Amino acid sequence: MTAEFFPQEIIRKKRDGETLSREEIEFFVRGITDGTVSEGQISAFAMAVFFQDMTMDERVCLTKAMVHSGSVMEWKSADLGRPVVDKHSTGGVGDKVSLMLAPIIAACGGAVPMISGRGLGHTGGTLDKLDSVTGYNTAPDPDLLTKVVKNIGCAIIGQTSDLAPADKRFYAIRDVTATVESISLITASILSKKLAAGLDALVMDVKFGTGAFKQKPDEAEELARSIVSVANGAGVPTTALLTDMNEVLGATAGNAIEVRETIDFLMGKHIDQRLNTVVIALCAEMLVLAGLADETSAPLAVKGALASGTAAEKFAQMIAALGGPRDLMTNPDKHLELAPVQRDVIAPKRGYIASMDTRQMGVAVMDLGGGRHIASDPIDYGVGLANIKGLGAKTGPRNPVARIIARTEEQADRAEKRILSAIEIAEEAPSQTPVVTKRVTGGDL
Repeated sequence: MTAEFFPQEIIRKKRDGETLSREEIEFFVRGITDGTVSEGQISAFAMAVFFQDMTMDERVCLTKAMVHSGSVMEWKSADLGRPVVDKHSTGGVGDKVSLMLAPIIAACGGAVPMISGRGLGHTGGTLDKLDSVTGYNTAPDPDLLTKVVKNIGCAIIGQTSDLAPADKRFYAIRDVTATVESISLITASILSKKLAAGLDALVMDVKFGTGAFKQKPDEAEELARSIVSVANGAGVPTTALLTDMNEVLGATAGNAIEVRETIDFLMGKHIDQRLNTVVIALCAEMLVLAGLADETSAPLAVKGALASGTAAEKFAQMIAALGGPRDLMTNPDKHLELAPVQRDVIAPKRGYIASMDTRQMGVAVMDLGGGRHIASDPIDYGVGLANIKGLGAKTGPRNPVARIIARTEEQADRAEKRILSAIEIAEEAPSQTPVVTKRVTGGDL
């Protein structure tokens, strides 16, 4: 082993602001995976990157090395007859877009093997929402996964232990060493899991605002540009949309309650307009990148999949194929039980919702038991918020801000206080702002 391939020398080099070679990065990632690099060395490396950053070439090398630290899904032998495409969100409150998007893309001819995560902190996780569906299997064996993706076109599952294992260890250490916020390391972490799914194309939903990981629009755009640049550099066509998370996305926040909103959306019973705008925009991006439509026809194809009921049918087929109930769409009350205490939240004065601390809306769901403070916390799938009003909505005795769904009156009391403290009421409605604010493509970089 030459000196430059000692972990401490790689750490020293990055600490001093030098550029690491591909070989050095690959060596260090192998050490993360096989345990030959210690936790202390990983911590030191993460801190060095946090302060000195990485070039785009270094980020590409780190991402590729983490992708290949475990298994990489391969779809050619499955003869899908469909392009493999996916979407990833940086997380928010009420973000159930994945549940709608996967079946829509399947209905439009794409294949979506979506590797999703669980929620931690104020943001909800797609897997937690699906765990509220009795019997649904988020960890199918490889043969079943391939069968479902080939026959139906979509499967939303969790990360397996052999997909990007370097990221799992690396992230756990970053989480306890205050190095999570590094743009370089966030980029590699997100993309290592997504690219290990064997994608032909990827679309990112990068959120900003009071409920987002990156609250400032310019910081969200920096992250979007990093991800788009690195993903394209790794050979996967990728674009990103910047979307507003200054209010809850959709009318619900929780687990079972968000699956209910998804069902209503897919069946055309209730469609929140901001949520609809985000879903159509992301789906259209995916169809264009996958070569299934052009920029003009893509939104029409998405709307057609919804209006025809094909997307709803794909969702029902996916749920049933992965162990869930066959009558979920027609009998959601039977399979998506809600907690018994339900209370409308009335604002103390008439007016309009002028601003919202969306993070606190997510924390209210956590306090009800619908989220996690630490990864091992259990989830109560039946609690949450419904009928959530957005910015510009009227408030008053006949216009509740939201409906709390809780196990106990005490929980409802705490949630009510937090919700009322999270909103500001004004005499005039605020001006409306677009929910999709910018598109970042490889050509922009």
